[in-house]
Amino acid sequence: MTFLCIYASPGPLQAKAAEDPVAILQAAHEAASLSKVKTEEQLAAEKAWYNTEKVWLVHKDGFSLATQLKMEMGSLPEGKVKVRLEHDGTILEVDEDDVEKANPLSYDRVEDLSSLLYLNESSILHTLRQRYGGNLIHTYAGPNLLVINPLSTPALYSEKVMQMFKGCRREETAPHIFAIAQSAYHQLLTTRQDQTIVLLGKSGSGKTTNCQHLLQYLVTIAAGSGKVYSAEKWQAVYTVLEAFGNCSTAMNVNASRFSHIVSLDFDQAGQVASASVQTMLLEKFRVTRRPEAESSFNVFYYLMAGADAALKTELHFNHFAENSTFGLLPHSKPEEKQKAAQQFTKLQAAMKVLGISAEEQKTVWLILGAIYHLGAAGATKGLKQHESGRKQFSRHEWAQKAAYLLGCTLEELSSAIFKSQGKGTLPRSSSVRQSTDDTDTTAAECLEFMASGLYAELFTLIISLINRALKSSQHSLCSLLIVDTPGFQNPRQVKNQRGATFEELCHNYAQERLQMLFQERTFVRELERYKEENIEITLDDLEPSPSRSVAVVDQSSSQTLVRTLSRTDEARGLFWLMEEEVLQPGGSEETLLQRLFSYYGPAERESTGHTVVLKSENTHHFLLGHSHGTDWVEYDTHGWLNLARLNPTPQNAANLLQNSQKKSISGMFVGRSSSAAVLTGSIAGLEGVSQLAMRRATSMRKTFTTGMATVKKKSLCLQIKLQVDALLDTVRRSRVHFVHCLLPRAEVLRATGSPEESCDPGLMQMDVALLRAQIHGFKLLDSLSIYRQGYPDHMVFSEFRRRFDVLAPHLTKKLGRNYIVKDEKRAVEELLESLELEKSSYHMGLSRVFFRAGTVAKLEGQRDEHTRQNITLFQAACRGFLSRQAFKKRKIQDLAIRCVQKNIKKIRGVKDWPWWKLFTTVRPLVEVQLTEEQIRGKDEEIMHLKLKLEKVEKERNELRLTSDHLESQITELTAELSDERNSAESTSQLLETETSERLRLEKDMKDMTFDAVQKQMESMEMEIMEARLLQASEFNGEVENDGGEWRLKYERVIKDTEFTKKKLQQEMDDKLETEQQNKRHLERKLGDLQADHEESQRSVQQLKKKCQRLAAELQDTKLHLENQEGRNHELERKQRKFDVEKNQFQEELQKERNQREKLGRERDVLTGEVFTIRQQLQEKDTELCTVRLKVEQLESELQDLSSQESKDEASLAKVKKQLRDLEAKVKDQEEELDEQAGTIQMLEQAKLRLEMEMERLRQTHSKELDCKDEEVEEIRLSCSKKDLKQMEVQLEEEYEDKQKVLREKRDLESKLMMHTTLHSTKDVETEKRLRKDLKRTKVLLADAQMMLDHLKSNVPSKREIIALKNKLEESEFACTAAVKARKSMELEIEDLHIQMDDITKAKMALEEQISRLQREKNDLQSRFEEDQEDMNELMKKHKAAVTQSTRDLVQISDLQTQVEEAMKEKQEIQDKLHSLQSQLEFQEQSMVEKSLVSRQEAKIRELETKLEYERTQTKRLESLVTRLKENLEKMTEERDQRIASENREKDQNKRMQRQTRDIKEEMTELSKKEAEASRRKHELEMDIESLEAANQSLQADLKLAFKRIGDLQAAMEDEMETDDDDDLINSGDESDMDSEVEDRVDGVKSLLSKSKGSTKTLSDEGTQKTTRSVWNPFSCILQERGSKKRFGREPSSVCDELAQLQETLPSEGLEWRCRG
Repeated sequence: MTFLCIYASPGPLQAKAAEDPVAILQAAHEAASLSKVKTEEQLAAEKAWYNTEKVWLVHKDGFSLATQLKMEMGSLPEGKVKVRLEHDGTILEVDEDDVEKANPLSYDRVEDLSSLLYLNESSILHTLRQRYGGNLIHTYAGPNLLVINPLSTPALYSEKVMQMFKGCRREETAPHIFAIAQSAYHQLLTTRQDQTIVLLGKSGSGKTTNCQHLLQYLVTIAAGSGKVYSAEKWQAVYTVLEAFGNCSTAMNVNASRFSHIVSLDFDQAGQVASASVQTMLLEKFRVTRRPEAESSFNVFYYLMAGADAALKTELHFNHFAENSTFGLLPHSKPEEKQKAAQQFTKLQAAMKVLGISAEEQKTVWLILGAIYHLGAAGATKGLKQHESGRKQFSRHEWAQKAAYLLGCTLEELSSAIFKSQGKGTLPRSSSVRQSTDDTDTTAAECLEFMASGLYAELFTLIISLINRALKSSQHSLCSLLIVDTPGFQNPRQVKNQRGATFEELCHNYAQERLQMLFQERTFVRELERYKEENIEITLDDLEPSPSRSVAVVDQSSSQTLVRTLSRTDEARGLFWLMEEEVLQPGGSEETLLQRLFSYYGPAERESTGHTVVLKSENTHHFLLGHSHGTDWVEYDTHGWLNLARLNPTPQNAANLLQNSQKKSISGMFVGRSSSAAVLTGSIAGLEGVSQLAMRRATSMRKTFTTGMATVKKKSLCLQIKLQVDALLDTVRRSRVHFVHCLLPRAEVLRATGSPEESCDPGLMQMDVALLRAQIHGFKLLDSLSIYRQGYPDHMVFSEFRRRFDVLAPHLTKKLGRNYIVKDEKRAVEELLESLELEKSSYHMGLSRVFFRAGTVAKLEGQRDEHTRQNITLFQAACRGFLSRQAFKKRKIQDLAIRCVQKNIKKIRGVKDWPWWKLFTTVRPLVEVQLTEEQIRGKDEEIMHLKLKLEKVEKERNELRLTSDHLESQITELTAELSDERNSAESTSQLLETETSERLRLEKDMKDMTFDAVQKQMESMEMEIMEARLLQASEFNGEVENDGGEWRLKYERVIKDTEFTKKKLQQEMDDKLETEQQNKRHLERKLGDLQADHEESQRSVQQLKKKCQRLAAELQDTKLHLENQEGRNHELERKQRKFDVEKNQFQEELQKERNQREKLGRERDVLTGEVFTIRQQLQEKDTELCTVRLKVEQLESELQDLSSQESKDEASLAKVKKQLRDLEAKVKDQEEELDEQAGTIQMLEQAKLRLEMEMERLRQTHSKELDCKDEEVEEIRLSCSKKDLKQMEVQLEEEYEDKQKVLREKRDLESKLMMHTTLHSTKDVETEKRLRKDLKRTKVLLADAQMMLDHLKSNVPSKREIIALKNKLEESEFACTAAVKARKSMELEIEDLHIQMDDITKAKMALEEQISRLQREKNDLQSRFEEDQEDMNELMKKHKAAVTQSTRDLVQISDLQTQVEEAMKEKQEIQDKLHSLQSQLEFQEQSMVEKSLVSRQEAKIRELETKLEYERTQTKRLESLVTRLKENLEKMTEERDQRIASENREKDQNKRMQRQTRDIKEEMTELSKKEAEASRRKHELEMDIESLEAANQSLQADLKLAFKRIGDLQAAMEDEMETDDDDDLINSGDESDMDSEVEDRVDGVKSLLSKSKGSTKTLSDEGTQKTTRSVWNPFSCILQERGSKKRFGREPSSVCDELAQLQETLPSEGLEWRCRG
């Protein structure tokens, strides 16, 4: 992901941002979201915009809005168009290439540039300018983010804004710098992959500021529990880095002069576990030399201005030098001094926050003071060693101060600076360099090297101290890196005429390499992925990457960039050329530039448009085109070779600090590890404790110890390339997010005051040409094109299916959530079809599915919504469950409270009971022994557990120490292995280079030999010619001596020869003249052709631009068409959804109508029932009237009876009382009937009103539905594609209306159901209660009438009245006792059922466990069988290999026999040859014929050929034997390997057998447990039987109690006959207490009788069981007292009462019967 930052001044709108930036961001995001849904007016305005053809007219000052006029064909020249400017109405005729299409006004402030309708540079710049004017300084550009960053907007990065972006996705918030941090952090958590954020841009564009904002956000949202890595600490880190690494340059007042990587390591929970900082490419020579009007590092000025008196005295800063070789002078202005002093105080506070002690700070100040004093000391300038004798300081008193601060003597300091040989020996390859350095290095250069080396060591120390404050040993999972490098440097950009320095070239080179990485990730990798997945995508010809300008700098000799055949030298980059020129004795900047131009400059007659290197008018200068030729930088090479020379002084600086006499200095520098010396002067901050930090350090070290780096690691020039290589290797291992930073104006960078002083506020405060060049250099337009046209989002089939199958629940239900898919591609296709995505929005590759931009975000939104609904339902279910559990708990608590209250009441009643007193007295005595034994057992168990815990802790600590030791050994071995591997690779590369060099030298040797032979041949030819001339002259002398005839012939021949020569010369001159004429003609023709060619090239270029423009417009139109098709598809999908919902609504409406009819019928039925109830009420009223009459008659009769018989007053009074009660009940019932009648009438009226209102609402709703249906039909008939948007809005409104109607319908239904249920329930309950009361009243009246009749017929006696009363009480008591007994028995039966359910559940759990173990056993057995099969296959292979080896051995033996036979034949042939030779000699001696000899010689030659053939055959067979032996050895090795694997398989089988045996043992244990469970089940069944027997005995006892109660009542009747009438009345009041006492007595008797039986059954079980039998009666008493008969409650309520007594009662002494 990429960011684009435009760093400019704030305007008035930024003050508004400072007020509430969150509101501005949210409002802009909401406006952009609403702009996607357009109204009719917006659609009409957009249509009018398209018709007017608005365009951008591009000119040198920027671009202007214009209207393209429609002209007739042929009225304008080809390539010309007429436009009318919008601001003044001027009509111009311009080139077609200068016109770019403009977007509608709705796109002016679009959040994503990739969504522009017409994508061109002018539209991008216009959108950026509009958003910048509205204080919207962030804009998305596809995967990138453009940030127009003003100079001062702290409110945009506040804590409130951070919370706005925390945990949000990109689509949910407005663009911001925090968005990339959130995106990278989210991807790090989800993918567990390292992330990197790279910042790119020009110098001063705010890269470091954005880096600080990124760190601030990440540390804020991912801070650990202890907040070790707080924002304050990171602010302190950057305060220190800015002090020691920043300075003031021509382009920026606070420019970074080093590159750094900030690493944040995260743990499993997503919190920051550790952090580190690595730096590289430090401008260490800025301490000693720098361009004019630029400063050194800030810390020098801070120290000189802010040091207190004591520190100044210690650093000898009381008096500053008037001049300094290094130009280190304090500020002259008071405000600058004050600001520097404040910054020094801030620096000290920051170092204190980072844990840098005062002693360590003092060491830093000492080294800085020493560097200052070295600059003040100076050296003998410009004098060579052979001129002045030796090099020395110019002012020794300042050098003495520097030596004192460094803790060494002046002689040691002078020796370390001015002696060429450092400590140790230099490598052999630097001998030539050393010889040149001895004579060419001046004393001032040596001093500069020493100061720069001291500062480099100090900077490395500062980074080490920062990492010490940030390090942590916590385990980390993945990392997030932030890369910040100095931006592009071009002095001409700020009207500075100087040439760029070597350090600026290095920073520009690093930026170019990072830009190459951006090109690779954005274009190359995407196109390769499309090609691999067979996705065809048509893109315009992309411009070349910045590799050409990079090759000019670092092209190695192994690569060639030869332009023409005439150049035979191998092209090398500038770094390599500098390295070679330094080694050459006559190397200089002139030769360096000559070689550079010969390799990369334009060839003769070649245009300069295809080259990146040009010559400059100034000497020692050259031009290099950066950023695709948009930024040409002029470099000054003066003094570059001096920088590239190897000087031992920096190493002497490190040795000087390590050997310092001051312990504070030497202690800090000696402690540095030797491994860091590999990268001395290159990369700082490789110290790390975490595993990820050590991995990064190892990777960087590997870059410096492999390949050519091993040979060139001492090269100061090539170290730059190695540092950038290490940086890129670290970045490539992660997912990269790019941050592009742009400059709106160049002149605001040097502003030292307020932002208002630098530039005026306003909308147009941008340099459009500069901004356009930067956008073109970043290839932003091409990246947006490939993002729009391609498929930027892609996922593997399985990953996509697993992530988004939640959106298709029907597929998940059909196949299961964790189903195994054989064809992932087919499954993904089904899923995509079910998601109803448009075909053009995705593409199926070979292994993954690709999506257009925004499609995955849309699916993620749907997935989040679905997940949110599921979580909501889950939360509702959980809350419901918890509420129900809480309600149950409250019910139990309420029941317990009531139980406790009842128990307290009853315990107060039995506290004076003798048995209870006896129980409370004896129980503690019995419990004492048991309690002591239990405590003793618990203590022993606790001690055992403590010992076990200590043992486990000890073992855990030992294992932890062992694991730590092993991890350290592993890391050490890994480091050693990597070092060995690196050394092996370097050795192999060195060997390859030496081999290639040797081959080259051999070739040169051969060439040299051939040249020598050729020269010798030429010399011999010359000697032959000279000999011939001498012979000719001798011949002429002989002729003269012989006579004049030959002389005349000779002279004639000479004249002919001269004439012929002249003739030939004339012909040659004529021919030469004609050739010259032809040459001039051809040159003119060639010039014409070149002009035509250039013209054709220009026309081709114009046509190509036109073609590209048309292709871009076509692509924009195509994308617009795809967007419209997508919207049409979305509208069709919504229409289908609306139709489905409409059908559902119609079905619901039909159901509602049916329900309404059903309710009407039910209403009629209820009306009939109400009528019948009214009739019944009237009948009841009449009955009540008759009853009242009867009561009155009875009262009159009672009065008569009372007047007649005075003895029956008591009974009559009681009857009167009963009559009064009955009358009161009758009155109450009449009142209730009246109230119920009134309620019924009210309910009927309310019901009628609700039905009428519901009918009215249904009618209106049906009318509205009919109207809506008609409107939908009209819309379907009249709508077209252009009106789809309006239809979408109407559909949404209709959907909202439908939802509103449905809600009203549900409310009415709920009200109707509530009223109907209330009405029905109240009517039914009232009717039942009235009927019951009526029956009871009738029965009572009938009893009273019978009693009165009986009294009338027979005068009742006192005995009969008493008998009736006793019978009544007896029946009531028997009824209550029976009900209580029945309830208690039912509760006990329920308890038994619960126990049975628990037992069955336990049994089922055991059965499930047994089945699971059985399945595991089957799985293990199947695995064992598979392993056995694999073992059998391996044995078969082994046997086959053995048989093959035996066959090979047989073949070898056959071949050996053949070889032996061949040797025998060879011996025979040799014998024959010897015999033939002897015969030949004999024949020659005996003078045989030559023909016989020739035949013999032919035979000999034939035999020799046969012998040679046999020799070759023998050699071939020997080679075959050796090859077979090798095969045999290989077969034996394979056999050994197979035997070893077989042994491993055997061991594995043994392990499996052991595991099987263990499983069998577990199965036996489980079977034992099952048997134990069955035994327990049997015991429980026996307990149930015993309980049933006890229940039967209790029932028998109950019957016996009833019988005894009858006897007691009969006995009491006899006693009651002698009592008075008053006693009869009092006996009625005291009957309850007497019955309770009798019940207690009977209960005790029955329980004692039961205890006798129980003592008989338990007499044989010892004293302890006898004790239990003794207490059984009391337990039975408790059982019976636990019944509701005695305590007045359910048996379940006894649990809470007895829980308090269970601690003091022996468990074996009492039988507790508390169930439920």
